[in-house]
Amino acid sequence: MAASDKPAPPRGGRLSLLLEPWCYLSPALVLIVLVMVLPLIVGITYAFQDVQILKPFSKGWIGLDHFEKLLTTDKVFYRALRNTAWWTVASVVLQFGFGLGLALLLNRDFAGKRLVQALVFLPWAVPTFLSGLTWAWLFNPVIGPLPHWLFALGIMSEPYSILGDPDLAMWGPIIANVWFGIPFFAITLLAALQAIPDEMYEAASIDGATAFQQFRHVTLPYLAPMIAITVLLRTIWISNFADLIVVMTNGGPANTTQILPSLIFTTAYKGLDFGYASAIACVLLGLLFIYTAILFHMRKNLRSTT
Repeated sequence: MAASDKPAPPRGGRLSLLLEPWCYLSPALVLIVLVMVLPLIVGITYAFQDVQILKPFSKGWIGLDHFEKLLTTDKVFYRALRNTAWWTVASVVLQFGFGLGLALLLNRDFAGKRLVQALVFLPWAVPTFLSGLTWAWLFNPVIGPLPHWLFALGIMSEPYSILGDPDLAMWGPIIANVWFGIPFFAITLLAALQAIPDEMYEAASIDGATAFQQFRHVTLPYLAPMIAITVLLRTIWISNFADLIVVMTNGGPANTTQILPSLIFTTAYKGLDFGYASAIACVLLGLLFIYTAILFHMRKNLRSTT
């Protein structure tokens, strides 16, 4: 009897075969819905309601009033939006640059390599709250060493905390964030570097390629997919990352270090206005969706041209 002549499974059997994978996935799907989807839906609905803890009777549907206030009268929101772009771009660029340099260094054999690896990866294991407290202490002009070192080097006219200077305050959390995030790029890029075949470098050397030409024509093309995904993930994480700013400056002085996530935290848990905080969160969510769509579109075009 030919295989094509086999009788078709009963209708109930086909249905059970279709449902079987979903049964295995159901615990994870239920968990995702309860932990991620439902809170997201509730949070989005809050953006269209007046939800203030100190005004329990003011709860009600107000439509787009929160978004109208954001776009027309809230100057703090626009400052936080600019600060978010500055905070994200500076942190990602510096983290990637130092992380790539460390990955290239750790990809070579040298004495004490394991000790250096342990020291490089240490910041990633430190809780962000503790990192923020440590860096706030380092920038403190009374008990911290950094202002006195900068004064001794002639960089500062006197030892003072840059966290209290409106023109320099943002650099404090950025430096702390760079220190905290370098291991992420170093670990992921080092793994990608170790996956590059040695034969590629040997062939490039035979062809007379210099070290820079090997880096440009061999290393970077192999690292490109990993660079794209790590930059995407790190950008999304940093733009949602307010721990260091809340701990070190709390958005001050005068909102000069306020970013959208810290503004959401301040509005929700200090101002107790969850409706307005949800509206800000929806704007941030929309911006991140746009950024992700643009990046994936660029990556798709890059693949089609190569």
